Amino acid sequence: MNDIEKLARAYDFAAARHAGQRRKGEAGEPYINHLTEVARLVAEASGGADADLVAAAVLHDTVEDTPTTPQELSALFGPRVAALVAEVTDDKTLPKAERKRLQIEHAGHASAGAKIIKIADKTSNLRALAASPPMGWAADRKADYALWAKAVVTRCRGTNPWLEAEFDAAAAGLGEV
Repeated sequence: MNDIEKLARAYDFAAARHAGQRRKGEAGEPYINHLTEVARLVAEASGGADADLVAAAVLHDTVEDTPTTPQELSALFGPRVAALVAEVTDDKTLPKAERKRLQIEHAGHASAGAKIIKIADKTSNLRALAASPPMGWAADRKADYALWAKAVVTRCRGTNPWLEAEFDAAAAGLGEV
């Protein structure tokens, strides 16, 4: 499968797996919007030179949020895409606070590709939080999320200056630098 086919299949697979899912924000936008933004940020950060990395960005939440398995991703998109997705996947059997702690801890040990996906994901999340926060999220809850996202991204810094600047701009949009 060539790079264009891989990307088209990744978008199609992610859209099918996340069908019906919505973002938590007041606008309730389709979840695929988040995935496409993360993939676009990753594509721009990598100069469009790494189709596996962009495919992994599109698929980054499939194992965590759908019945998709790492083995399925490996069979459909190759072992590198599956490995990148695995690196950015939380263990949903753990309590939320532990998952968040582990994201910070693991971020510094991740591959460069996984760090790029993490920074893009957090950038997208902060942008969404500024544009359409979840109902009932007071300013302190938004600030707590931004501080946690900053802690994750801090462990990823030194990977891609352009993407790090995009994250910083998104954080500044929430009043967090």
